[in-house]
Amino acid sequence: MNHRDLEHFPEKWTPVFRKEMRQASNLGRFPTAARAISSSTLSESALVERTFSPNDPVAGNTSCVTRRGLLIAQLLAGLPLALSIAPAWAGTIDPSETQVTLPDAIEWSGWISGFPPHSGEMATLYGGLDKSGPYLVLMKWYPGYMSAPHTYATDRLSLVLSGTWWVNSGADFDPHNTVPVPAGGFVRRVARTPHYDGVQKNASEPAVIALFGMAPVQFELVDRSKPAWRKL
Repeated sequence: MNHRDLEHFPEKWTPVFRKEMRQASNLGRFPTAARAISSSTLSESALVERTFSPNDPVAGNTSCVTRRGLLIAQLLAGLPLALSIAPAWAGTIDPSETQVTLPDAIEWSGWISGFPPHSGEMATLYGGLDKSGPYLVLMKWYPGYMSAPHTYATDRLSLVLSGTWWVNSGADFDPHNTVPVPAGGFVRRVARTPHYDGVQKNASEPAVIALFGMAPVQFELVDRSKPAWRKL
């Protein structure tokens, strides 16, 4: 904590509290005071004892210690309320100019008909895979499932949002030869090249990937005689 942090305290504390904290900082005691104030387990008496130790150069001044102790007690009394108040100012938005979809409003559904439950899911945020133009969809792969080798007619840009996504290219499905891509990783799928991906069965969580590209994607399986998914 430093002097700038004091700007975030309620207005009723600032005139005297800032002055006292600056004085404490000049005496080299500000870090101890700041840690004591931020600790939710300290009582008021323990806080005063910890803030003003016998080695405090101003401890001999009884009136100074008492005055500071009272200020600290007043600070503690209002601190829970201050910490519970978060900046939640909400304005209004014109949906014709800015469109917002909150996480709870995202609708997940099966990616391809016939996928087992909790294998692969998709949520369309913008456009569509079969509509002309740009699209943005979320793909969720659950542990133990991958896609069968397939191709797209256009490039696909992928950003891993959470979990670890396992990917590789080629017409032959080889899950043991896939490469892990953690959250924050980027993957580009080149148009008309076969590839496959998903999540290894020993993973602790699904992988969620944001997919960008131009539609229609024209999804095609390398081997149409087999399902579009693989269970590991």
